[in-house]
Amino acid sequence: MDEITVIAGTNRPGSRTLQIAQQYIRLLQDYPVTAHLLSLEGLDLNRRTAELEQIENTLIIPVQKFIFILPEYNGSFSGAVKTFIDLTRYKECWYYKKALLTGVAEGRGGNLRGLDHFTGVLHFLKVIVHPNKLPISSVKQLMNARGEIADQQTIAQMRQQIEEFLAL
Repeated sequence: MDEITVIAGTNRPGSRTLQIAQQYIRLLQDYPVTAHLLSLEGLDLNRRTAELEQIENTLIIPVQKFIFILPEYNGSFSGAVKTFIDLTRYKECWYYKKALLTGVAEGRGGNLRGLDHFTGVLHFLKVIVHPNKLPISSVKQLMNARGEIADQQTIAQMRQQIEEFLAL
């Protein structure tokens, strides 16, 4: 059975990114996988800590597949996710693993540029990036009062993305 860690790529408290990561976790319950959620919220990203080492040992090193939910920050991805990766033992954590990317933005682009930038970082780390990257645009309008994507076309795209990723 596959293990997947879904990473909410921001440390911003109460983010839509985390809500979408949680929705991926719920969607993954329909498939024969074990899914874990990693939120960067509240994580000390100033140095390597015991908490970071525990995350590495439980949610990163033993897992072969990752789903990154990446909000747009100034036309790219957040510095928090880059700092998190920089603090890890990168060869053990990332080399030769697989990643699925979803961009999140209030604007029209769905963080396409950030997805491309992050793809470059992951390629440097020898991570195989699934080609079906999902840019979720106008995210605020797609979410309901419970903080879930309510747009059925977006949900269908998320499911298609997951199914393709699991087939790898």
